[in-house]
Amino acid sequence: MMPTPDSAFKVMAVLEKSDGPISGEAISNELGITRSAVWKHINELRMMGYDISSSQKEGYRLTRMSNKLLPYEIHKKLHTKFIGKKMRYLENTPSTIWAGKQLCAEGDVEKMHGMVIIAEEQTGGIGRMGRAWVSPSGGIWITIVLKPHIPIDHVFMITMAGSVAVARAIRKEFSLGALIKWPNDIFIGNKKVAGLLLELAAEADIVHYCLLGMGIDANVPLSQFSPELQNNITSLSAELGHEVDRASFLARILKEFESQYLLVESGEYDTIIREWKSASCTLEHRVDIRTLKNSFSGEAVDIDEFGALIIRKDNGKLERVIAGDCFHQ
Repeated sequence: MMPTPDSAFKVMAVLEKSDGPISGEAISNELGITRSAVWKHINELRMMGYDISSSQKEGYRLTRMSNKLLPYEIHKKLHTKFIGKKMRYLENTPSTIWAGKQLCAEGDVEKMHGMVIIAEEQTGGIGRMGRAWVSPSGGIWITIVLKPHIPIDHVFMITMAGSVAVARAIRKEFSLGALIKWPNDIFIGNKKVAGLLLELAAEADIVHYCLLGMGIDANVPLSQFSPELQNNITSLSAELGHEVDRASFLARILKEFESQYLLVESGEYDTIIREWKSASCTLEHRVDIRTLKNSFSGEAVDIDEFGALIIRKDNGKLERVIAGDCFHQ
């Protein structure tokens, strides 16, 4: 995992506040480091995607910000108490959930509570039921590490809280009509723009940790997807006609999620369920359900306090679906 090079970002902060070019000597004097250390940190920043011009006469000037989803850029805009205060940044990884499992196996999960793992690209992204999740650069691929203190039978509320947070963030930030499709997808119109996945380590009724994965097609060109996927998937940039500020948007998501997560921790499930229902594109629609055991059709009429979808089957009987695939007719 790539450690955050704090010294390089101290140089970055000096460049950002400078009205014009600034000499290496002035930077070294301000930070109390050598000129060669300044040069080394400038090169580190360039490797991270910042454009920094340099001339012997004038010094260094920041000419373009990085387009990477760097913790430094997110923290400038983050207003949370604990979610995202700690971050791990990876250029690429099989999946951020996989990275989260490694971290939790090696460290103190209590101290990692609220940590956000970010990847520019996932080479083995995982969706529901173990399916592959296409995760090219330009998206937002994160996992939030949580040590929840809630009953194990209400753990699914964390996924619901995440779904509400992402849909809210999209609506507030971009005025796009994001809706939630059961169990954990975010749609704009009839196309998926984001998905969530919750994995947990637990025994008996004790939850050791939860990993909430979020995948959002932010600035992903639709051409990155196969032709068959293009009919069912969209991205924020495709909907808006321009790229979005991923760092600012992720800061908004984390703020929204923290407020929803605190409701979960305090047992205010009804508040989350109410908002989930109001943003649902599944309820009051005819759906086809496929579970590991059977398949059936009916009308999605409700969701219960455990996140299960209630279906009124064609014979009038109610069926409670805890896990499975839901297809809108």
